Amino acid sequence: MSILEGIRGPRDLKAVPGEHLAELAQEIRQFLIQAVARTGGHLGPNLGVVELTMALHRVFDSPVDRILWDTGHQSYVHKLLTGRQDFSKLRGKGGLSGYPSRAESEHDVIENSHASTVLGWADGLAKARQLRDGSGHVVAVTGDGALTGGMAWEALNNIAAADRPLVIVVNDNERSYGPTIGGLAGHLAALRTADGYERLLARGRDLLERTPVVGKPLYGGLHGAKKGLKDAVAPQGLFEDLGLKYIGPVDGHDTEALEAALHRAKRFRGPVLVHCITEKGRGCPPALADEADRFHTVGVIDPGTGLPLEAPVPSWTSAFGEELARIGAERADVVAVTAAMLHPVGFTEFAARFPDRVWDVGIAEQHAATSAAGLAAGGLHPVVAVYATFLNRAFDQVLMDVALHGCGVTFVLDRAGVTGTDGPSHNGMWDLSVLQVVPGLRIAAPRDAGQLRAQLREALDVSDAPTVLRFPKEAVGPPVPAAGRVGGMDLLLRAAPGREDVLIVSAGVMAPVCLGAAELLAARGVSCTVVDPRWVKPLDEALVPMAARHRLVAVVEDNSRTGGVGWAVAQQLRDAGTDVPLRSFGIPERFLAHAKRGEVLADIGLTPVEIAGSIARALGGQEQRDGTAAALRGQAGAPEEENTA
Repeated sequence: MSILEGIRGPRDLKAVPGEHLAELAQEIRQFLIQAVARTGGHLGPNLGVVELTMALHRVFDSPVDRILWDTGHQSYVHKLLTGRQDFSKLRGKGGLSGYPSRAESEHDVIENSHASTVLGWADGLAKARQLRDGSGHVVAVTGDGALTGGMAWEALNNIAAADRPLVIVVNDNERSYGPTIGGLAGHLAALRTADGYERLLARGRDLLERTPVVGKPLYGGLHGAKKGLKDAVAPQGLFEDLGLKYIGPVDGHDTEALEAALHRAKRFRGPVLVHCITEKGRGCPPALADEADRFHTVGVIDPGTGLPLEAPVPSWTSAFGEELARIGAERADVVAVTAAMLHPVGFTEFAARFPDRVWDVGIAEQHAATSAAGLAAGGLHPVVAVYATFLNRAFDQVLMDVALHGCGVTFVLDRAGVTGTDGPSHNGMWDLSVLQVVPGLRIAAPRDAGQLRAQLREALDVSDAPTVLRFPKEAVGPPVPAAGRVGGMDLLLRAAPGREDVLIVSAGVMAPVCLGAAELLAARGVSCTVVDPRWVKPLDEALVPMAARHRLVAVVEDNSRTGGVGWAVAQQLRDAGTDVPLRSFGIPERFLAHAKRGEVLADIGLTPVEIAGSIARALGGQEQRDGTAAALRGQAGAPEEENTA
């Protein structure tokens, strides 16, 4: 039996002799490469934290000591060492989550998998422990990439102002998705290159203390210059100026050195930062050769070569990236802004062709939005591309900095709707609801790649208000042709003349589902019109008279039913005084478990069969109600006729 197979929890890990830890680290890396190659997942980040995770669980006593992970995609090793070694369905339905999960283990604390939040959590937990019983330690593991987020520094400002114990471990691999950028990255780089300053200070102190008469007073006077001396040797003042004890840099792959540093931090009675230097993708040559992101996330791959086993298919992201690069060649005013995701959001080609027109602001969505407002005020048209779920973090900036000032900024929301395998925090199911309240903002929801290209250009032609373009994480399907146009809307299917039973309003990529539902309803004798609004905010005025000609309106979207497109259509009909029954199909108001996108859509009823069945039942109920009402009217009128006679 391997060493790893014998570990069912941190106690087993603590019992492993020190001389066998290198062997265990090698076993863990081989396990990760083989397991993640079969399922896909975050490989590079986990290969980089093997020794660090081992050291954390050997020095601290989880779950009494709370170990918190930011962002959480590097928690696979933590799962292995806390008794979760069945990776056969990693990120799949019924399998392990790709992030910490409180439903899986008492060792997991945070599971929201949004970056830069862990220090805020740690501050709150440390305060709670101090007020209650003071037992146990709080350890926050964050990365150099996560430290580019403003929330991290808000938390550090509060943590450093107190004297309560809290250990911050900075996993510094010079990367978030790609290489970490900005002033902080340069500061950490300076710290990495300076070693031995603590030894220098110690030798100076020993020398002075041994000097008769003047030695100790001189040391006392010079002690105040310690920070200046440290800054001359290694510019760590950034952290110590805040009031944080700094330990490091420590080789993040030297278990003995890591354990020694963590023991020192554990004994300290105030906030302390342990700076660990790690290598993303360590132990996997293909990952180390991948300069883009060191196998940050992989699909199903050959574990030896790292090559994908499935043929690549055109994605929404690649379609967007190609069109933006074409537009960039036509318009010098179009620029790009990304929040540490240059490649995942499709900016690769644009950046290669126009490197001076791309800005990576780090994991700082709020700054991305406000900086874009400034770019727009300066005469440019910025395209800010982020995952849909991450735009939630910049809502105030979209509202007050971009929309209030009428700035022509285009937000491109990748991973909109159900994303699936990355779990509840990554589903982009709130953008259509959150953004509905922003005055002047316009939202495009393309149904296919052709519409994406067309609507991106339409969005970039808007110079006096923010625009949004949203699309999912999946392969681009075949074109969905329009049968005609009504106002600015595309008519995808016409109801039979004189038999306009149901108007199905299809939001974006739900068009094939809506057409499938219409086909099933036609087999039941129900005639449907299917319309794609194209721009779902504001809705086209032509939708109202179209709805009035039908017996029932159904709205289908891959967004929360609360406040989404269905809500907007209902409001538009009410404002126009159009009284037509409406059924809204979307994502229920709950956090969705991880699974493939198709499986999640099926679980929540967003399939042609479920939608058609629900519409048919609604029509049947309407007919029954109409019949009952007619009968009641007849009963009420009969005595009047008799009395009149």
